[in-house]
Amino acid sequence: MKSKEFMDKDVFALDEKIGEVKEIEIDPEDWKVTHLELELTKDIAESVLGARKGGVRNMLAISALEKGVARWTEQGLHLKVSKDQLHMYLRPVAET
Repeated sequence: MKSKEFMDKDVFALDEKIGEVKEIEIDPEDWKVTHLELELTKDIAESVLGARKGGVRNMLAISALEKGVARWTEQGLHLKVSKDQLHMYLRPVAET
């Protein structure tokens, strides 16, 4: 797949929409994708992170996408991770 095919696609955790892919982070030393930057839905930002606003961005670790843990469909990226487990895979976006 090409990176542009990921952009603005929905991301689901056990079929509940949690956000959209906004960026792909690559480690420049290893040339490997390390994270997907997600813009979380307001409900997910509030329930998982305690944020009180929408548009919160977090980095989703690639470990959440391991074979058998995630699948790609026409609707977007489906993670076999519950909403309660998301905090293990998310980290704040670093300010530049």
